[in-house]
Amino acid sequence: MEQNKRPETMQRITTKELADAFIAEQVEAVRAQVGDKKVLLALSGGVDSSVVAALLIKAIGKQLVCVHVNHGLMRKGESEAVIDMFGKELDANLVYVDATDRFLDLLAGVADPEKKRKIIGAEFINVFADEARKLEGIAYLAQGTIYPDILESFKAAEGKKAVKSHHNVGGLPEDLNFELVEPIKLLFKDEVRVVGEALGLPHAMVYRQPFPGPGLGVRCLGAITRDRLNALREADAILREEFANAGLEGKVWQYFIAVPDIKSVGVRNESRYEGWPAIIRAVNTTDAMSATIEEIDYALLHKITDRITHEVEGINRVLYDLTPKPIGTIEWE
Repeated sequence: MEQNKRPETMQRITTKELADAFIAEQVEAVRAQVGDKKVLLALSGGVDSSVVAALLIKAIGKQLVCVHVNHGLMRKGESEAVIDMFGKELDANLVYVDATDRFLDLLAGVADPEKKRKIIGAEFINVFADEARKLEGIAYLAQGTIYPDILESFKAAEGKKAVKSHHNVGGLPEDLNFELVEPIKLLFKDEVRVVGEALGLPHAMVYRQPFPGPGLGVRCLGAITRDRLNALREADAILREEFANAGLEGKVWQYFIAVPDIKSVGVRNESRYEGWPAIIRAVNTTDAMSATIEEIDYALLHKITDRITHEVEGINRVLYDLTPKPIGTIEWE
């Protein structure tokens, strides 16, 4: 892990001046590493991969090929938004791949969170390899890996157990055919945002709510089924819509729904109705290493509950997670 260890002397990036210096340093480092070869970027549309995209465009221009993979685990409207923003507004060299069936078939019946993450990570690499075969000169794979990903994926020197394997760290297969380009891997999330603004990215993009690489795959708890995944996607869309209507968008760091693979008895149309619970999680943090709970107004919670239980097929209860990090991680899996 030594090459992935943040130097103790590294100054935290809190100002535009420090961000500009970091950008200049990384631009030169990327040019030295890549030369005249092409780079594939795993572009989710989140702040991490967006900042990497902007950095690489600044460093190597058209040598960058952005690949957005729809693994079927995106939030409602997510892939469409990525295509509009990067393919149209930013005129990026963007390749869109719909690999929904490919991912969900591999994940069928897999309940262990670590196995799910590794399957998703490995298949991402397989998809990129397939895309690379269609292009010439691809030698590198760029990723939006940040420092908390590394810290949580590797065992600490004193032998502590890893918290989890992130798809872009512990899930990479040993026979990876690309050399990695990870220009922000030593930054914390708040530093990534400062760098993003210094690069001139839109404020809405820089402060977009974080979304894990495995997507809804780590929020559809246990073995993923398409019906429960669809219920999760619709419930999450309602939560995000109501948070935006309440003025909480941009004020709460991360908020989402998790749906476990359990059912309880409910009543609908005067008949027995078995459904899954939807669990609301809303947290605030600066570095993603610890997090506090956002206290949501009860009137808003009641409104969200009413909408989800009446509008989403398969959901019959709504729960509210009050656990900070530590002891709970931000995601459930």
